[in-house]
Amino acid sequence: MLNIVKNNFLSFIGLESNTTSHAEKLVSVLGGFIGIFMVTLISGYFVDQQSAALLVASMGASAVLVFGVPHGSLSQPWQLIGGHLVSAVIGVTVAKWLPDSLFAGTLVSGPLVPAALAVALAIGAMRYLRCIHPPGGATALAAVVGGPAVHALGYGFVLTPVLLNAGVILVAAILVNYAFPWRRYPAKLGVKPSTDAIEPGAGAGQTSAEISHADLEYALRKMNLYVDVTEEDLSKIYT
Repeated sequence: MLNIVKNNFLSFIGLESNTTSHAEKLVSVLGGFIGIFMVTLISGYFVDQQSAALLVASMGASAVLVFGVPHGSLSQPWQLIGGHLVSAVIGVTVAKWLPDSLFAGTLVSGPLVPAALAVALAIGAMRYLRCIHPPGGATALAAVVGGPAVHALGYGFVLTPVLLNAGVILVAAILVNYAFPWRRYPAKLGVKPSTDAIEPGAGAGQTSAEISHADLEYALRKMNLYVDVTEEDLSKIYT
């Protein structure tokens, strides 16, 4: 009974089985360090320290995706580059045509409306262009609240440092992940999973059309990767 309650609670809060090796986790750490180290150098060259911090924050979120979940749909090259690019364009456009001064003396003075609008429009554009990349929202926000140094760049902000930084993250992700056979990036370069037979006991007594929690856990551990979908959703998709 206690195990059932425990498992239900862990499932409720989203804590899933640990299906990846220590090596897999360490590669994510290494990739994140290399990617953000390079991004920090580049951002600091083009804008001041405060503005660079905002940009590095959005790229830091990208690093979590491309190095922590390299096979995820939100981590792929089009999502990474397209998400940041379209969000940067929208952010700069909003900052230019809806400046903070427009709301001076009102209840929504400052960048409240422009910031919210930039992120909202970025979300919509990423959905239509099929390049949803959550850190893109932070890039749109940085274009609005980044201060004079960012505003002075105008649309140049889109190319340097945003597109350049995203390119650095992309190249680092390809090179770092390629060194490890189970971690190809982009995902299309991935090695096909082994077709080894299921180990004894996994899914025992089931028909071929059924998949148990143990089967999914075993498969993920065998593939040594983290996927950004729950085991329950995988089971529903199969059904």
